[in-house]
Amino acid sequence: MFLPMNEKQFGFWKMRRRGMSNISIANLIGITRQGVSQALRAIDEKIETSLREMAKANRIQIEKINVEKGVLFGRSIPFQTNAYIFVSEKHGMQVWYEHDGDCISCDEFTKCIEFIWDLAAELGIKLEKTQDPTKMAEELLAKIREDQV
Repeated sequence: MFLPMNEKQFGFWKMRRRGMSNISIANLIGITRQGVSQALRAIDEKIETSLREMAKANRIQIEKINVEKGVLFGRSIPFQTNAYIFVSEKHGMQVWYEHDGDCISCDEFTKCIEFIWDLAAELGIKLEKTQDPTKMAEELLAKIREDQV
């Protein structure tokens, strides 16, 4: 499913993800709180459907979905490892698998670091500065899981 990232609903969702209340969003935009609530219910449904479809396409068994944060927690059936699907306003939908990798020699090294920093910023999570994407991802995932308790 395509996520309409340039629609008003997605804009409201991003504001809520950053911690804004419905009334604050309504006041900022100049609409009713009920209008914001309706828009958020509609985009939440689209995001949940997209996360579920992405999990199905990647054969990920779903453990938990946090629609407000845009995160799906699961387990990859073929890879037998934890898997995560993220909605990123900058990077779209991303699937991540827990793994021990040789990040230094990987062609995706810079892209991984950029994605981790961007997602952490989108979620309002502070990371320790490091140049190891594996350790950065572990820290980010631990903080996201912590937020779920």
